[in-house]
Amino acid sequence: MHTRRLYCAPCGEHTDHIALYVKNGCDILRCNACGLGRADITNFDPISYYTSEYFSGGHLDGYSNYAATEPVLRRQFAREVAFIRRHCRGGRLIEIGCAYGFFLQEARHYFTTVAGIELSETGAAYCRQTGLEVLTGPANEHLLEQLAPANVFVLLDVIEHLPDPFETLLQCNRYLQPGGCIMLTTGDFGSILARAAGRRWRLMTPPQHLWFFTREAVRRWGQQTGMRVDAFDHPWKIVPLSLMAFQLGRAVGWSTPISTGAGVGVPVNLFDAMRVVLRKEA
Repeated sequence: MHTRRLYCAPCGEHTDHIALYVKNGCDILRCNACGLGRADITNFDPISYYTSEYFSGGHLDGYSNYAATEPVLRRQFAREVAFIRRHCRGGRLIEIGCAYGFFLQEARHYFTTVAGIELSETGAAYCRQTGLEVLTGPANEHLLEQLAPANVFVLLDVIEHLPDPFETLLQCNRYLQPGGCIMLTTGDFGSILARAAGRRWRLMTPPQHLWFFTREAVRRWGQQTGMRVDAFDHPWKIVPLSLMAFQLGRAVGWSTPISTGAGVGVPVNLFDAMRVVLRKEA
C-alpha cells in the first residue's frame, strides 16, 4: 500500500491517505486520521449519470423500477420521519436528493412546509406533478437560497454520491436556522462488514458512490463547522425485495438483472449503514 498527501475536510488539513485497492477503475483512498474514504476519479458527470435510466433499470448501480417500489419506500420513509421528529418537531424541512419525493410526501403531514432539490429532471418533474416544491439541479447556493431557511435538512443515502459533499453540507449549515439539524444516512466505512469485505463491500460502487464515511469523519466535520452529533445509530431498514434482487444480480454478474418483488419489503440490517443527526449550535 502506498500513501498520498491530500486535503481532508473533516480533519481540516492535509493528511496521509492510504491507497487501499482499485474498484471499477478507481483508486480507493482512506484518510489515516479519520477513516474517510474517497474514490479517485476524474471526468465524472453526475447529471448525465442520474437520468431516467438510473431509476428504471438502465444502470446496474441504480434501481430496477423506483416508482414501483413506492409503497415499500414510503413505509420506510414514514419511520425516518418519526425519527427526525424526535429531533425537530416542525418548521420547514428541505430534502437534498429527494428522487421521486416519497419521503417528502410522508414528511408534509408533520412539517409546516417541505421542499426538495433533485439532480435528476425525471425525479424532480415527478415530484412537481404530485404538488411538491422541488427544484432541479445540484444542491448549490443558487438553489438553496431559493428554498431556505430551513429547520431541518435531510439527506438520505445522498452524500456518498456528491462530488463535494462537504461543500453541500456547509451550504446546508449556512441556511439552517440556529438550533436546527441535518439528518443524513450513508454507509459506514468503518463498520466490521465494510472492512472485512474490502473492495467487495456492497456499497463500494464507484462512480455511483464517491465517498465512504465513518462516524469519526462526521464527528470531526461537525466540530469544524459548529455542529454537534445529536444522534448516531445503525438502523433497521425496510428494503424493496426488487432492489435486493437487483443488487444481488449486479454482485454475481448476471447480465439480466432480476426486478421481481417491487411491492415486497424486507427488514434488513447489516450494521454497515449509519444514521446521523447533526445539530447547529443555537
